[in-house]
Amino acid sequence: MIFIIKVTTNKEERAVEMITQRAVRKQLPVFSVIRPHGLRGYIILEAEDRESAEEAIFNQQYVKGILGKEVPYEEIKNMLEPEVEDFNIEVGDIVEMIADLFKKEKGKVMRVDKQKGEVVVSLLGAAVPIPVTVKMDNVKVIRREKEKGSESEDSEESENADY
Repeated sequence: MIFIIKVTTNKEERAVEMITQRAVRKQLPVFSVIRPHGLRGYIILEAEDRESAEEAIFNQQYVKGILGKEVPYEEIKNMLEPEVEDFNIEVGDIVEMIADLFKKEKGKVMRVDKQKGEVVVSLLGAAVPIPVTVKMDNVKVIRREKEKGSESEDSEESENADY
């Protein structure tokens, strides 16, 4: 059975650790406890039954409770199995960071590694080009360079660099 657990935002990792430790220590029939990427304030717990899930989370710091009833796997499948091949990122694309330390920074894609699900980006706003490796799902394409060297793209790039 799969349950969604409400936890304190930005304390998801710590809640997962504490629940996992209790489940191991008490030998509870809890099969997995995960924090899906991009889901803030919630974790997912798979257990034999609701009672086991409740015992694993009972009186834990940062845990607020179980949401509703059991959740079918199909409802959370997209959070657990990201599909890297859906990303259409190419070398030369201008992207914006949507997560991590460089949030809202813009950069140019220098290399794409689809097996690892990563891209190497050169930050546009930096005085010195800095290559940064980030996960593909942490960037979004804001401009695709189809015609390299066209004047309209050069002026647009300089406008974007001012942000």
